[in-house]
Amino acid sequence: MKTIISIYFLLITSIAPCLGSHLLVPMDEQQTNHLKAYGVTFWVLGQEVEAEWLLNYRGGSFMFKNQPSFEQELVIRGVSYEVISDAQALQIKEEIAHPESNMDLMRLDAVPKIAVYSPPSKQPWDDAVTLVLTYAEIPYDVIFDDEVMADLLPKYDWLHLHHEDFTGQYGKFYATYGREAWYIEAQNQFEASAKKHGFEKVSELKGAVVRKISDFCLGGGFLFAMCSATDTYDIALAAQDVDICDYMYDGDGVDSNVHDRLNYDKTFAFKDFKIKLDPYQYEYSEIDNQAYERGLREENDFFELFTFSAKWDPVPTMLTQNHQKQVKGFMGQTTAFKKRLIKSDVIILGECESVDEARYIHGTFGKGTWTFFGGHDPEDYRHFVGEEPTDLNLHPNSPGYRLILNNILFPAAKKKKQKT
Repeated sequence: MKTIISIYFLLITSIAPCLGSHLLVPMDEQQTNHLKAYGVTFWVLGQEVEAEWLLNYRGGSFMFKNQPSFEQELVIRGVSYEVISDAQALQIKEEIAHPESNMDLMRLDAVPKIAVYSPPSKQPWDDAVTLVLTYAEIPYDVIFDDEVMADLLPKYDWLHLHHEDFTGQYGKFYATYGREAWYIEAQNQFEASAKKHGFEKVSELKGAVVRKISDFCLGGGFLFAMCSATDTYDIALAAQDVDICDYMYDGDGVDSNVHDRLNYDKTFAFKDFKIKLDPYQYEYSEIDNQAYERGLREENDFFELFTFSAKWDPVPTMLTQNHQKQVKGFMGQTTAFKKRLIKSDVIILGECESVDEARYIHGTFGKGTWTFFGGHDPEDYRHFVGEEPTDLNLHPNSPGYRLILNNILFPAAKKKKQKT
């Protein structure tokens, strides 16, 4: 009897690949864990197996060859999937390829090497990207000023900027937290790092860092930033030769005629903005759309993702893949970007039209690209300093966190030339 069962098992396992040779990971409302689905796809690429990203097909689904270890990984991580035949896979590809369908197939064939620029004093409330990378089980390295100044960025394909203040004003937390132990410790660490690298001021070190990061993009790197790392990056670029920091931040006052000396030609995303020079004001510039200007509350704060032509504009299409086109808004030190201050060549991926703001934007620089995403935590509307980090086990289908992970897989794609 055991022999008969063994033979039957061998027959079944030998013909199984023929019956179901592909695994389809749907990313529509049928998916039980959207976030971990990205992690599994990333893991499959790590096994040197090509995956396919089915743009605009069932929410931006993934498909790859069926192997027992892949199916096992999907089960372990709680990700929904369908076993389909070669004929079914071909039928899906034919549907996607139809000239009238707004769908496209993007082949993923490489594992991006990921770095997160994050300070040694990082607190648990600090960063949505490290939360979702950890939850999705996507590996990354943490780097900071030492690694950037040592020219180690070319080792990586993708760089995320932690909610950093690249202006050298320590987040402009002085008025509220200037006497807190964690603030004092962070300031001491930043000042020591500046001196270590031969700079008198933290703002000068940060200016050198943003130039290195710009070189990273220029050479083909992928940059992603959220919250205050977005506008302070551009402010630091514009103010390369201008002192915009008051005495409590760098020991002396602000330069005269600051706004006449800003160079907007150097920025990635923003133009013609004015800096908030009050050192006690918890704001860097007029780029950020303030709560009193927005007039929105948690219950009516949403932004819409644009729908792009998948066959003509594959890059923005990849970055906006989602099972929902309307995404819950969320606040941060930098929440949203005034559209009048965004450069004309920047692609707006998501906006709240009623208050004339962009939430999610993208552009190119040299051979590389950058993406800026406003707000702090997609599943915590108003995340305060000192709060516990969000538990993503409670939000496995978060549309906001999906946008972050679209950017993670973006560098893995075999790029097609954008036609518009």
